[in-house]
Amino acid sequence: MLSRHKKNTCNFEVLKYLPSPIICKLFQQTTKFSGHSKCQGSHPSKGPRSSSIGFLSKATHSKMSTKVKSTPIGIDLGTTYSCVAVWFDQHNRVEILPNEQGNTITPSCVACNDGQVLVGEGAKNQITRNPINTVFGVKRLMGSRFSDIKLQKELVSWPFKVIEGSTDKTIIVLEHMGANKEFSPEEISSMILKNLKEAAEAYLGTTVRDAVITVPAYFSDKQRQATHIAGTLAGLNILRLINEPTAAAIAYGLDTFANPNHPKQKNVFVFDLGGGTFDVSLLTISREGTISVKAVGGDTHLGGEDFDKAMVDHCVQEFKKKHKKDMNINARAIGRLKVACEKAKRDLSSTTQTSIEIDCFYDGIDFSMKVTRAKFEELNASFFKKCILHVENCLRDGNVHKHNVDDIVLVGGSTRIPKVQQMLGEFFDWKPLCKTINADEAVAYGAAVLAANLSGKGNKAVKDMTLLDVTPLSLGTSIKVDIMSVIIPRNTPVPTIKEHEYVTANDNQKSFLIDVYQGECGKVKDNIFLDKFTLHGVPPGPARKEMVKVRFSIDANGILDVSAELVSTGNTRSMVITRSGNVSKDDIEKMLKKGIKGSGAV
Repeated sequence: MLSRHKKNTCNFEVLKYLPSPIICKLFQQTTKFSGHSKCQGSHPSKGPRSSSIGFLSKATHSKMSTKVKSTPIGIDLGTTYSCVAVWFDQHNRVEILPNEQGNTITPSCVACNDGQVLVGEGAKNQITRNPINTVFGVKRLMGSRFSDIKLQKELVSWPFKVIEGSTDKTIIVLEHMGANKEFSPEEISSMILKNLKEAAEAYLGTTVRDAVITVPAYFSDKQRQATHIAGTLAGLNILRLINEPTAAAIAYGLDTFANPNHPKQKNVFVFDLGGGTFDVSLLTISREGTISVKAVGGDTHLGGEDFDKAMVDHCVQEFKKKHKKDMNINARAIGRLKVACEKAKRDLSSTTQTSIEIDCFYDGIDFSMKVTRAKFEELNASFFKKCILHVENCLRDGNVHKHNVDDIVLVGGSTRIPKVQQMLGEFFDWKPLCKTINADEAVAYGAAVLAANLSGKGNKAVKDMTLLDVTPLSLGTSIKVDIMSVIIPRNTPVPTIKEHEYVTANDNQKSFLIDVYQGECGKVKDNIFLDKFTLHGVPPGPARKEMVKVRFSIDANGILDVSAELVSTGNTRSMVITRSGNVSKDDIEKMLKKGIKGSGAV
């Protein structure tokens, strides 16, 4: 057991995986402790989306130049839609790649139907026909415990079956080939990623192996780990995981570099409201090509799907009130209503009133309802308020007043909602909102630029660019059984090294347990456990006599090194948590063998 030493040596926090996350391939060793709206704007909109800007991580974050034979791609793995992009050296630009239907965004859906596995457009069409075998919103399941309160609240609204697996894992059950088959969220996500990989290969006419995948800025280590595993299962070599708002900032900022008319430095606020997740990020962008993240925030369970659900719930209640029938027991009816409400939400971004009409909706009864924009805003008022609270918190964490924000960049399809733009305008005293990047494609665009950077490709702007990120969640260890002692606070710039001192809590204590947690809660049981090790050989003596120095170090690649040194003897032990994960190679190989090939629409 640890007891906090009265002297606070320093504060250190977990890395919010800047370029790459902490995902846990654990190595333990004994060593000597050493310090060591499609928006209109500057991006062309003809054919595949493109522009002439790119990104690169400079020497301050380590020179990253990996030569590869295949073409590296950037992937925005979204909750509702996903997107893939690539940097073309010959064209000196990024292109957003189309899927088989010619669309640049692909529904993040997977469905089992008549022995086939459908992904993308074909799978989304199954929501109204075969809802119990159609998975959507799987991003919200990634890296989540089945017992998670937010997850439990959402289970009632999903027509597909989700059960508890071993060690509180989340399992999706679908009927395939006449039998129930269990899938992990990583396996479902891997099918979406594989679909995007194959679409890129078909368009490029070449093998695709390397990829940069984006994740919400507020994703935990476990969620990042799950994303990395999904990429591996899809046959991808993950060059880096990058935060979505940071990728969007790359897309936004590149055209301004080397521009003499550009201010020496600008404070940019990225507001990324997508289909299932919400991120905010405060950054500074310099004329010399440096993007420095000051603070991040958000909610991994807030987005367009929540707005849809609020409308669905309202419609269900109105139908029940009028016809005395509860349609919640009919998954197919709810699936049809979900699709209709999503369309109504989109319509209300351009009109103040729309109608939801569904023939033979339930028990032979047609459904008809008029919905106004005002009613939509009323149903989702609590979500809109949450968005502004995260904006305020992010600015506070970054120590920047709203009047000192130069640009407000909108990313994600849900930023097209008039109420969202109105409340942001009011908050920032009607400073113009930037809509010069495509809200649906900007994240994939930035990921493609980073992929080029990490692969030694790109123009001078790409190669001269520097990215400085921060940790999204705090890292720490437990003291007094269950108290979280933060060593690296959230929003700490990385790379970083922080150290704390602790003393024995009991008389004749023989060892120190060093466990690592991630999160913002005061009790470790409410945070995310990463790993642990024990430092033995503590000399006998009274409580508080022996001291241990615990050091957390995060490098530019998101690798967390945890070391503990017993001061009186110099005995040291450490562990490294890297992006490979706690999941063993055997586990990944089993999932690869178990995987089934998707067919149908991309």
